[in-house]
Amino acid sequence: MTAPSCADPPRGNPLAAAKPGADAIDLTRAGREFLAYFACSALGLATDLAIYSGLLALGLSWSWAAAAGFCGGLLVVYAGSVRFVFAHRALRNPRTEFVLFAAIGAWGLLLTEALLWLLVEQLAWSAVPAKVLTAGAVFCSNFGLRKLMLFTPRSRGR
Repeated sequence: MTAPSCADPPRGNPLAAAKPGADAIDLTRAGREFLAYFACSALGLATDLAIYSGLLALGLSWSWAAAAGFCGGLLVVYAGSVRFVFAHRALRNPRTEFVLFAAIGAWGLLLTEALLWLLVEQLAWSAVPAKVLTAGAVFCSNFGLRKLMLFTPRSRGR
């Protein structure tokens, strides 16, 4: 299976006829993309948690371990997203796409750090359960932002 390129023509959208000229969302495709992104994110989370737990076991602080784990997971999720998940790519330049993908990941990292601080430092949760809960919130944020900003076809008139 190859990743669609930016030059690929848009696939038919059965909902587009509902409003002429509007970019309607293909709910079937969106659902498949969400599930595939979930699978890629699960692999990314496994990578993240492995790095995070390993670095905690080596005595690194939770904040540095979280940052390193998040970066490892980011690489796994990006590779899976462009190869297997999203049908459209809004940007033609893969470097720019990765930079924006990583910037959204950086937002996710800030959200991760803030939630871990709240749960671990303020509410005295154990580090690993706090990380798992945090990952769910960050997953939803990252999927929505990446789908809207990077992997939604753009109207040619804009």
